[in-house]
Amino acid sequence: MATALLQQPGTTAGKTASAKSKTNRSFLRGLLANRKALAGMAVLAVFIVLALLAPVLFPGDPSRITAMASLEPDAEHLLGTTAKGQDVLALTVHGARSSLLVGLTVGFASTFIGILVGLASAYFGRFIDEALSLVTNVFLLLPGLPLLVILAAFLPPGLGTVILVLVVTGWAGSARVLRSQALSIRSKDFVAAAVVSGERAGRIMFREILPNMASIVMGTLLACVIYGIGAQAGLEFLGLGDVSTVSWGNNLFWAGNEGALLTGSWWVFVPSGACIALVAFALALINYAVDEVTNPRLRKIKAPASAPAESAPDTRTTIERSAAQ
Repeated sequence: MATALLQQPGTTAGKTASAKSKTNRSFLRGLLANRKALAGMAVLAVFIVLALLAPVLFPGDPSRITAMASLEPDAEHLLGTTAKGQDVLALTVHGARSSLLVGLTVGFASTFIGILVGLASAYFGRFIDEALSLVTNVFLLLPGLPLLVILAAFLPPGLGTVILVLVVTGWAGSARVLRSQALSIRSKDFVAAAVVSGERAGRIMFREILPNMASIVMGTLLACVIYGIGAQAGLEFLGLGDVSTVSWGNNLFWAGNEGALLTGSWWVFVPSGACIALVAFALALINYAVDEVTNPRLRKIKAPASAPAESAPDTRTTIERSAAQ
């Protein structure tokens, strides 16, 4: 079996297989030791906790009218109210639930499809590779924004429609990146050993090739999540989402319709826009940290500690001793 071959220390395949788990562990340790990754994960964790606790912090319907219209931020309403009298803080906190749900769902779904297409294309090659590459190229050549607008306009409104539209238009880029990485791993000795030993294609792809793509898969996932959150906000800002759903994009849509920018009510649209920017910034920090951990060129090289002053030779003393002699 491939497992027995991979565990033989005298072969190149065995050395590669034994180094595989060490590489994954060092990647996780390096990621947890990176300041950018820790900062990004802390910001993202705050938003996730707020989204989960939104029904507890602000029970009931966040869209209900609770005060006078267009109130500036005060002690009772920390982020003021909208032109309808809705509490902006409640809308912002509840909006995190929908926006993060769509972003994470689109990210995982697009990455999963990209993994399937990329692995199958790289492993089987020939006709399957040509067919899958053709489909991928078609989706890459289609203009993204017009396709988003057309699909969202003709399909029934709702979160399911938004997720479907974003996944259909967002999987091709990840598939192309993952295919190129899988092609380089496909030619390794441990994959050849697994093929010769008669392992099934699914096991080889998901047990031998995929674990060696952990860093690129994680980077692709983070990029797809950022795309999902930003694209959803853009669609809903254009009025192509479900306007009855509370989300950051719909908050911006209603702020624009109610003339918040014209009346100078900055507290209505700034919180939702700032939340989108902060979440994208946190994910970008984690993505950049992944690049730093996996790319030796981006790692910071620590300068060696300078030698103590006592150990360094005193040039002046040496010259004086030589002259005295």
